[in-house]
Amino acid sequence: MAEAVQAYSYTRSSELDLGAGHLGLSTSGGMTTKGLVAHPKFFSGLLTQAGPSAAALIGVADVARARYYDARAAAAGIMRDPVVTCNGDRLRFESFSACGGVYARLDVLQQALDGEVVELGTTNVDVNNPLRQALARVGGNDPLHLAVGVDGLVATTLDGAVVEKKVPLPERWVRGFAEVQVIASGFDLRAELSAPDTLRFLRSLPRKGVHWAVPVGRSLRLSARPAPGAVCLPSAERLGTMLPLLRFATGLRAYGPAASATSLPTASTWELELPGMRYVLTLSPDSRRGFSGEGAVLDDLATDHAAADADLVGVLLAFEPRLDADLLAEQSGLTRDRVRAALTQLGTAGRVGYDTAEAAHFHRELPYDAERVLKMNPRLKAANDLVAGGLVRFTGPDTAVVNERHVHLAATGPTCSCPWWVDYRGTRGPCKHVLAAQRVRTRLATAPATV
Repeated sequence: MAEAVQAYSYTRSSELDLGAGHLGLSTSGGMTTKGLVAHPKFFSGLLTQAGPSAAALIGVADVARARYYDARAAAAGIMRDPVVTCNGDRLRFESFSACGGVYARLDVLQQALDGEVVELGTTNVDVNNPLRQALARVGGNDPLHLAVGVDGLVATTLDGAVVEKKVPLPERWVRGFAEVQVIASGFDLRAELSAPDTLRFLRSLPRKGVHWAVPVGRSLRLSARPAPGAVCLPSAERLGTMLPLLRFATGLRAYGPAASATSLPTASTWELELPGMRYVLTLSPDSRRGFSGEGAVLDDLATDHAAADADLVGVLLAFEPRLDADLLAEQSGLTRDRVRAALTQLGTAGRVGYDTAEAAHFHRELPYDAERVLKMNPRLKAANDLVAGGLVRFTGPDTAVVNERHVHLAATGPTCSCPWWVDYRGTRGPCKHVLAAQRVRTRLATAPATV
């Protein structure tokens, strides 16, 4: 499949005028409550904490250009512009590393904003090299005027665009946005550090290897072995964009799945608390392993009703900063489990993210083609082909033969005799045989009884 191309079109470059204390961020085409807009305007007012905001925005931009596994490949300098969403009470800036293993988000909360929300929605925002250099010179906590969406200069083209960028949009980058929101929704808060402990912990991190951060009192101790309550920290150098923010940090929170003494490396989320904002990094289980292959979305996508449910839930979204699953269930008439699956489906289209700090999904609209979802999940397509070909035969309530592979759908978790399952044991999502068996079993359970 040919690689997609992301085209950014701006009326002017983003600029920072330090003398006037004005930061103008140019926007590309995006979605708002009024539909698609070429150059939406979201916010005009003050950033009450200029220093932390500028440094954290650089961090998000640096992640977008980083390739942590093969740093030499990053020398090409391809920069993908971050995504910004205005949810009304906050601005969210998001990016993904080029290698697909690190997700970054800056949440500028209401406490750090003083101005007018012009519109709600999502778009790309221009963060160019001159702007990054100017942002690096911002110091202190003096207010800075911010405009997300700026008035254009004299247009030289019919659509008003005078700055254009075209960059490859790798599928692993797009798929990563979908996978990370599902994975993070299974995390719980495992540790919370004060400002001094945050400083000591982040400055003492080793650069390489997989470590486990074990809560000890009010701090964290690194161990080479997993333990109950520990948070996996794979390739700690991927937290490097937090280091320039330490002078502003008021605390650090770590999130992850439940761990035991036998746990394998897992993804984790690290949230740096700043004055009126949060800088969040979610790390894949290994620097060589991007989120795109995790398969966390497949269980929810492999249902007959997922797409229709997503269409129903999708019309209820209005760029809310927090999506209430119970309220969505009430409004849609679906069960909570089907709402959760619908949110996963919406996530694959870039329409839903997940905020670990508030343990809730949020609405945004990434500018990517939702029709590529099935193509970007070959295991799901292969499972559909197995079902359509009549290659799933149940030999018992929980056992099936799928194209000569033996599948067991146990309550403790499915298993399969295929090489994929033997290699990964379910740590990278279900194989195509398990997905096919699950779909057929669901159909059999919901089929009307025959007389």
